[in-house]
Amino acid sequence: MTSPKTADCRSIVAAPAMRRVASSLLLAGLAAAPAALLADVGDARTIASGLSNPRGIAFAPNGALYVAEGGRGGPGPCIPSPAQPVLRCYGETGAVTRILPNGGFQRITTGLPSVALPDGTMEGGPTRLSFHGNVAYLVMGLGGNPNVVRSSLGGGKANLLGTMLRVTPSGQYQVVADVSAHEAAFNPAGGAVDSNPYGVLAQPGRRIVADAGANALIEALADGSTRTLAVLPQVPPPPFPRDAVPTSVTEGPDGALYVGLLSGFPFVQGSASVVRIESDGSAASTYAGGLTAVVDVAFDAGGALYLLETASGHVGPFPPPNPGLGAGRLKRQCPGGAMTVVLNGLTFPGGLAIGPDNAAYFTNFGTSVNGGEVLRLPLASCP
Repeated sequence: MTSPKTADCRSIVAAPAMRRVASSLLLAGLAAAPAALLADVGDARTIASGLSNPRGIAFAPNGALYVAEGGRGGPGPCIPSPAQPVLRCYGETGAVTRILPNGGFQRITTGLPSVALPDGTMEGGPTRLSFHGNVAYLVMGLGGNPNVVRSSLGGGKANLLGTMLRVTPSGQYQVVADVSAHEAAFNPAGGAVDSNPYGVLAQPGRRIVADAGANALIEALADGSTRTLAVLPQVPPPPFPRDAVPTSVTEGPDGALYVGLLSGFPFVQGSASVVRIESDGSAASTYAGGLTAVVDVAFDAGGALYLLETASGHVGPFPPPNPGLGAGRLKRQCPGGAMTVVLNGLTFPGGLAIGPDNAAYFTNFGTSVNGGEVLRLPLASCP
């Protein structure tokens, strides 16, 4: 194949495998290493713990904080993982969870489909959420060809994988868009069919999804229809051109879209970026470069960009031998300033939100079963 997703990769690895590995390693927390104790978190404070594969985090307009819990999979059916030589198994253990003011949590939506590896690391299920008014829009990760994955898992609730759900404050939900079906029908970036809805931004009249498998932004309109908003360009060498792998999307102070890129495997240190795209999907340009494995982005009220890197060193079979797997960090770029590290020592952070109190809230141990947590970090103003 010579599509934008896979061109020039065939001498390294078969093109379809390259694409599926990039998407699936993201769902699996970069093929997760064992969780370590939290270290060097400065002034960050744990406000909730005991979560299963916590990924996205978002504030409702009333100030309530919610997390997408990927769940821990279940007894099956089981299907091969595209990223590792093991099976990933299905269960209905995913949830949308509210973080309570006293530090506990309440799962308001339960029984959502979850697909996980034997160690419980989620490869498919609730991933990110974004509020518009009092309802949340939740994207369900999939990882692969939706026609194959859904049927192999027996249909039923497995058909929710790859969709976007509208979730009410009471926890009721309904499908409002089938994001993965768009990839299956149109495959906008070419290559093997692979969909992994991972980031979402709810705006008036539309919801924008960062599909990490499709390497594209998909726009879901109020009537449930979908269209390709933008295809993300490949990451240039070294060591060879790789998929962009968009993980997150937010609106900037200028009204443009800002997209965090993981970059395809191997996750070479400094090869990821944040891309600025006009609201209509045109004119993509690099806003911040030299990053590694970006999994979420957010702006504060003063226009500073914050981002989470789920790894900070080189990951993969190519030199230098500097494994950064799980060495996550929070970074900031003030308007007109340089990118700086705000916090080190995170372990597979999964989602980021800036609160109404001008503090950063983010999930940590995002590939852990019952060990995930939410941290709060007060933020200083830009100089």
